Amino acid sequence: MNKLILPRGINRRRFLKGAAGAGTAIAATSLFTPAIRAQAPTIRIGYVTPQSGGLAGFAEADQMMIEMFQQAVAGGLAIGGTTYNVEVVVRDSQSNPNRAGEVAQELIVSEGVDLMLTASTPDTTNPVSTVCELEQMPCISTMAPWDAWFMGRQANPASPEGFFYTYHFFPGSADWFTTYTNMWAQLDGLNQNVGGLWPNDPDGNAFSDPNTGFPPFLANLGYDVTDPGRYANLSDDFSAQIAQFQQNDCDIVTGLMIPPDFTTYWTQSLQQGYRPPVCTMGRCILFPSAVEALGDQGHNLSTEVWWSPSHPYSSSMNGMSAAELAQAFTEQTGRQWTQPIGFTHALFEVALDVLSRSADPKDLDANTDAIAATNLETIVGQVAFGRDNVPGFASANVSTTKLVGGQWRLADEGYDLVIVDNQTAPEIEVAGEMEAIA
Repeated sequence: MNKLILPRGINRRRFLKGAAGAGTAIAATSLFTPAIRAQAPTIRIGYVTPQSGGLAGFAEADQMMIEMFQQAVAGGLAIGGTTYNVEVVVRDSQSNPNRAGEVAQELIVSEGVDLMLTASTPDTTNPVSTVCELEQMPCISTMAPWDAWFMGRQANPASPEGFFYTYHFFPGSADWFTTYTNMWAQLDGLNQNVGGLWPNDPDGNAFSDPNTGFPPFLANLGYDVTDPGRYANLSDDFSAQIAQFQQNDCDIVTGLMIPPDFTTYWTQSLQQGYRPPVCTMGRCILFPSAVEALGDQGHNLSTEVWWSPSHPYSSSMNGMSAAELAQAFTEQTGRQWTQPIGFTHALFEVALDVLSRSADPKDLDANTDAIAATNLETIVGQVAFGRDNVPGFASANVSTTKLVGGQWRLADEGYDLVIVDNQTAPEIEVAGEMEAIA
């Protein structure tokens, strides 16, 4: 696959827009003209996350991370001889993709934001990013597998007709597949039968894709996959799937469920006498609260770990280490650290860096150019667009971060998430070995 290579100093987005011709340019519908924007002394950042509904666990750290960002810009942001105030305008997607797109439109048209941030599963990032692309609004997103974000918006990494205004940083599905199978390989005596629980949503469809998803990846490694098909989010009965897994003697169950669905599934599975030696789930058991909802039945459930207090990175915004940031969250909220802390913080790190480097933070094209040129060490590691570790033209809009594997271990005061496999990121220390569910 040949990538479009442009001379240094030539902006890919502007080059492609010009090559396509004026007739193909997407018209912006924002009510705020550049002249009106220039009069405002305040930079406005739009922020859309699921602060309520089934995905609310992803936004648990929002308030604290916004406060940290506001502290960092409390004296104003000096850019090009002008000092700007910075305001964050927050909207709740309510875990609803349609509402996510609606509030993004509102932030652009009615609130006149200069930069959009969004996070937490493709149900939020994709509709917000799609609206931003149509409105020519620079947007940075995270906390969704990059390929579910990119290809879930009907883009093809092999085509230069990708995205001009929307950028994303997070691991991709291949990182999940490798991390999961690395964990499973630590256990002796497992059969090669895997049951899959993937919902009918952008994440689930990307992970279950028969050509590029987890099933063909597993088949190439000699696993037999039992895939009962896509189910609807917020289902209340998984008896049919459980019966198929039992019938096919699946030692491993994996999937990508939302938290309430996993609670329903796991409770029903145990009630029906099916307790597989391994249950590795994405998305649904990332948070302590989700595992605690299972009582003592969450011990040794395994999942991906995007960020933890033991990650060896620090903040570009306030210098805090991962451990210090996690501790600050616990001290302020009284709650255990949770993975989105790191990525929510990093999202505002990148925003601060982008605005600081922008030629004009009230100019949307200038802000988009600054995003494209990002190369920043953050609390989640390096965020840099245009690297070669993402296939095809997607690399212009995507920056991948590291992923390791962990297990929830029942302790005296609740559950601890223990990193048990770091083959994909040796700099992140392990604290235990993979164990089967008893």
